[in-house]
Amino acid sequence: MASKIQPSDRTVYDFSSQSQKWAFMRKHWPIYVISLPGIIYFLLFKYIPLFGSVIAFQNYNIFKGIKGSPWVGLENFHRMFQYTEFLQILKNTILIGMYDLLFAFPVPIILALLINEIRVMAYKRIVQTVVYMPHFLSWVIVGGVVVGVLSPSTGIVNHLLGLFGIDPIYFLGENEYIRTILISSGVWKDSGWGTIIYLAAIAGINPDLYEAAQIDGASRIRQVFSITIPTILPTIVILFLLHIGNFLDFGFERVFVFLNPLNNENGEIIDTFVYRAGLVDRQYSYTTAIGLFKSVVGLALIMISNTFSKKMTGEGLY
Repeated sequence: MASKIQPSDRTVYDFSSQSQKWAFMRKHWPIYVISLPGIIYFLLFKYIPLFGSVIAFQNYNIFKGIKGSPWVGLENFHRMFQYTEFLQILKNTILIGMYDLLFAFPVPIILALLINEIRVMAYKRIVQTVVYMPHFLSWVIVGGVVVGVLSPSTGIVNHLLGLFGIDPIYFLGENEYIRTILISSGVWKDSGWGTIIYLAAIAGINPDLYEAAQIDGASRIRQVFSITIPTILPTIVILFLLHIGNFLDFGFERVFVFLNPLNNENGEIIDTFVYRAGLVDRQYSYTTAIGLFKSVVGLALIMISNTFSKKMTGEGLY
């Protein structure tokens, strides 16, 4: 994982006949059996539900079903882009996704590099445990913690501001603060958990590289920039591409717990709008069109970024 895999390192099997291929599969049948649960899971919960996306092109009626509902073509997509509120929601989703990519994505990398430099193993394990723990809290609990910390009357943040003579601020009641709150709370909750893959990649680095660097007189910082980061770069690229693919999928529960009528203008994203319009207002066809649009954009982003990454770094998802 930590080192770049060249084409010559991959094992490629060439079968001269179909019988040889079947003989190979019979010989390694346990591997195929182990993969069956994963294949079945994706078929049942990922691929078969895709057929339900056809209601995006219908005026879906829950009583008539898919077969009985009339077809309306691209009407739901036209309605989506003509709706002023949706354009603002799309803007919020893009901006929050960009902020998350710029500010939240690098944090696990930096944190993993810092943890790796701790030489006292007992202290290192304590630090790892502390930064992992917030990941196991639900967003409801995290939302409660953030509301308590930012409370204008009892919150510690406003208490500290009061020491400098600053009047209390109702952070969750202001549009200008909601995006910062969403990103920072996500960093606190998930950055520690995100270090696991990077620490595993760092653990796979050949120690001889560091020993050779020490003999040459390289400092710890120089070793990080000359050995550690270049070696884990393929891992960073893969995770970056996966992050790009989920660019518009910021997370429903992550935003919903912080939303209120006062910060809704800058805080509502596509996922929360789909919940409000689709489940609450029962506009199934319209929200399915929005979800299909988001999926297509995500697919396009990951294909473009993968092509660009392979040209620039030689690494990609496929």
